[in-house]
Amino acid sequence: LPALFKQELQNTEAEEGGTATLRCELTKAKAPVEWRKGDTTLYPGLKYEMKQQGSTVELIIYDLELDDS
Repeated sequence: LPALFKQELQNTEAEEGGTATLRCELTKAKAPVEWRKGDTTLYPGLKYEMKQQGSTVELIIYDLELDDS
């Protein structure tokens, strides 16, 4: 069975230049997750950090800009 959202992403507000954390919970632990912004796949680096612990996954966005909304 595919993994589904148990708890979906919530809107988050943060200041330009700051950091935002987006978090969701899946129905399956350790399910593969691909973070996307529109048609663009996001990859870990200086701007993005991805974490996964069990069924909870997080995307951390550093040095926020208006384009990150």
